Amino acid sequence: MTAKALVLVAEDEPRAREALRALLEDEGYRVLCAATGTEASRLIADPALEAALLDVRMPGKDGIAILREIKKQPDPPAVLVMTAYGTSAVAIEAMTLGAFDYLNKPINFSELLIQLERAIENRRRVRELEAYRTEESCAPDSAPEMVGDSPAMQRLYKLIGQVAPTDSTVLIRGESGTGKELIAAALHCHSTRGHRRLAIVNCASIPENLLEAELFGHERGAFTGATQRRIGKFEYANGGTIFLDEVGELAPSTQAKLLRVVQERSIERLGSNLTIPLDVRILAATNRDLEAAVKSGAMREDLYYRLNVVTVVAPPLRERREDIPALARHLLARCAARWKVSVPALLPEACESLHARDWPGNVRELEHCLEHAMILGRGGPIGKEHIGVSDGFESAGAFDSVLLEEGLHEAVAKLERSMIRRALDQTGGNRTRAAEVLKINRRLLYDKLRELDME
Repeated sequence: MTAKALVLVAEDEPRAREALRALLEDEGYRVLCAATGTEASRLIADPALEAALLDVRMPGKDGIAILREIKKQPDPPAVLVMTAYGTSAVAIEAMTLGAFDYLNKPINFSELLIQLERAIENRRRVRELEAYRTEESCAPDSAPEMVGDSPAMQRLYKLIGQVAPTDSTVLIRGESGTGKELIAAALHCHSTRGHRRLAIVNCASIPENLLEAELFGHERGAFTGATQRRIGKFEYANGGTIFLDEVGELAPSTQAKLLRVVQERSIERLGSNLTIPLDVRILAATNRDLEAAVKSGAMREDLYYRLNVVTVVAPPLRERREDIPALARHLLARCAARWKVSVPALLPEACESLHARDWPGNVRELEHCLEHAMILGRGGPIGKEHIGVSDGFESAGAFDSVLLEEGLHEAVAKLERSMIRRALDQTGGNRTRAAEVLKINRRLLYDKLRELDME
């Protein structure tokens, strides 16, 4: 809280110094005072100091000299410069050296308090963002690998190369499992923001009542359970890129707030009136028909047009079957590295079986299928017999065989498991959407997950 902030007042005029001390202490600030530049130079070393009000003309050292010393510190306090001798040269030099603001005397106390609060808040926000620096920067040579040489993928690579260097908002469209997040990562890594953060938000996986706080952050006490201030993903991504996955799942109230952010490029944390400016590129993705959602009223038309500036379409796997062998080997190698085992060989008949399928779950379904095959293969080459199908039955004859050998109840249970698994794959694990795909209510889906030991 700013009421606990320690502030230095460096002012050689006794009346002005005492007036500033009284003003700040009445507002709850803790105050240190310095009558000379030499004294101020000693006091700025206090690690608890959060802000300094510096008079430009003081005996010993002037305010500009003190400002230079402050900015050499690893964690400098915020600085407001005060002077009765306002010239363009002094103002420019003070701001160039990193002062938060420049105030002319006689000081307007109301303006001073506003600017001081902003300066302290800005310093704390910068420190908080620095504390979040846990993600490595992304350079083009470290971008996630996208596998495939088919014409569809070549067109995609070309489009990414054209769009990435711009700051345009991009809407990535495609079926579930087609790699929309990989496309977003490539757009970020090949952009001028590639050395900054990429913040990823799955709009479908976060409950509606928590999503706003996740996006915009919140102050302590903003709602029940908000025990401390937390910055949101937009603020975390400031200077970089934010990727809003499954943006078509946003509730109308959240859509309205997102629209404001997209238009004004600023946010306010929950429980705060402070407006925080943003410099962030927005990427969004969806597997929904947004045009139909606009017509039905589920999607705001103005937000749709704001997000749909440039469209990038992820091709489904069935439209690039020639990529399946290389993609399968890549996925096997990735799985083997994760499990710390050798990469199994993929036999030609297994490739033919993979190539023949339509893959409604796309690359994600292919990956799950190959993991299953590695388990069945027990470290040996993967053949056709290890390649199952997502619903567990390759044909009606195979289904009949299961019915005869294992009985009706077991066959039905297998079918239910496989259909639920496919629905969850296609919806990225969103149980509400999966229930819609299966044409059952959500409660029944939860019951089935428990009954089939799939929780």
